[in-house]
Amino acid sequence: MQIFGQHDEKTILQLQDVASRADRVALMADGHVGYVMPIGGVAAYRDQVSVVGVGFDIACGNAAIRTDLTIDDETGIAARLDELADEIQETISFGIGRKNRANDAPVDDPLFEDPAWDALQASVRGNLREKARSQLGTVGSGNHYVDVFADERGTIWVGVHFGSRGLGHTIASGFLALSQGAPWGSRVPERETLLHIGDPLGHDYWALMNLAGRYAYAGREWVARKVVSLLGGREMELIHNHHNFAWPEEHGGERYIVVRKGATPAFPGQKGFVGGSMGDNAVIVQGALTADEETRALQEAALYSTVHGAGRVMSRTEAAGKRHRRSGRQLSRGKVSPHMMEDWIRSKGVVLRGGGLDESPHVYRRLPDVLAAQGGTVEVLHELRPLIVVMAGADLFDPYKD
Repeated sequence: MQIFGQHDEKTILQLQDVASRADRVALMADGHVGYVMPIGGVAAYRDQVSVVGVGFDIACGNAAIRTDLTIDDETGIAARLDELADEIQETISFGIGRKNRANDAPVDDPLFEDPAWDALQASVRGNLREKARSQLGTVGSGNHYVDVFADERGTIWVGVHFGSRGLGHTIASGFLALSQGAPWGSRVPERETLLHIGDPLGHDYWALMNLAGRYAYAGREWVARKVVSLLGGREMELIHNHHNFAWPEEHGGERYIVVRKGATPAFPGQKGFVGGSMGDNAVIVQGALTADEETRALQEAALYSTVHGAGRVMSRTEAAGKRHRRSGRQLSRGKVSPHMMEDWIRSKGVVLRGGGLDESPHVYRRLPDVLAAQGGTVEVLHELRPLIVVMAGADLFDPYKD
């Protein structure tokens, strides 16, 4: 069991519980308590996949595009940040359905005709496919975002973070119910479910999990490319990773199913985009190539994984307080005030649209600290300073936000 960084007792206990069933486990430095498996956790199984380990937001991940633009070029991006932030907010849909100006999401992508859909009951398949079409290209809420950055050379990047939306949530919930002997669509306890991928139920889950992965890739790439076009730029490089997913991999000469829940794949030379917070720098990293023997051993112990973000240090309710779900009336105060969040954002020069107190920089660790705690297993290629951050509004209800 490899643990990077410092964690509270509940997080460690969750990891130990996962370790009692998995062959190998690791915890990244941005880890914190999740459902059954901690966020930042990595677990390797023999021919089994954990439904709750992959999670409800199947294939949540990050995509970043390096453009041909610079902060000081003739397009005048630096002088147009407010205008561009408004245009992104008005064009890209946050929440459940596509409702903003852009209506050219790839709803006819070949993934919608993939044979994996046949694993669903006919009574479920049609409605879920249409829901997926309607949500493709939506970003969601919570910690999901569209950002515009400048790197250390002034090159402009676009970064996005979200997953497979209602499609992934429905697949995860449905197989969680089936595994407990309940009908599809039933609400059941969120407890560990290990499915053997050679059994019919595991085979079908595996097919649909991978379908949700294709869907998430299509959505993130469309949103990121749409924003690049709004900026007037061209795509020069795309870096794209899931961090809630399962992969067949070989480690130490053994074949495993490796589940990463809030952890980024980081094999030597593999690039990843890792966000900080709405008021902190993000990074482009790669799995270390020139590691010494000790660091190579850490990479192997981490199952070639790294952090997916800075990691929360307080819950949403702890940060923002509690509101009545229907009326929006404040029931209790949180630790973060609007003034605190606005001061942080202003000091960094970030143009923010949307975003709630539960996503303030105060609720996250600092990304340089968690990267340092990974012990040199990844190398930072670029530091990305946020110029524009666009998120859902604090009052937007979205059942698929996490």
